[in-house]
Amino acid sequence: MPDALGPEDGPPYYELAPDWVCEVLSPSTEAKDRGVKMRIYRREGVPYYWIVDPVLHTVEVYELANGRYSLVDTFEGDTRMRAEPFDAIELDLALLWAP
Repeated sequence: MPDALGPEDGPPYYELAPDWVCEVLSPSTEAKDRGVKMRIYRREGVPYYWIVDPVLHTVEVYELANGRYSLVDTFEGDTRMRAEPFDAIELDLALLWAP
């Protein structure tokens, strides 16, 4: 049976950190996403971290600089956004909140 991270013959972990991580908050995961996971991503050097809140209809964009995450921008509602590392394309947030 394949595990949740990939095929059975995949590695048990990856040695290269991703360039971007996006977490979708839920009441049961918000504290971990904003706490321990954010610290792990920072430690591993993930340059961009987005937090999507489907209840508040927000996307928070963080960038790693000098070993710390800084909030670069917050997008809310049905706006269109451009943010690194995907700033070459415009994202329509209204599509995220569709019923």
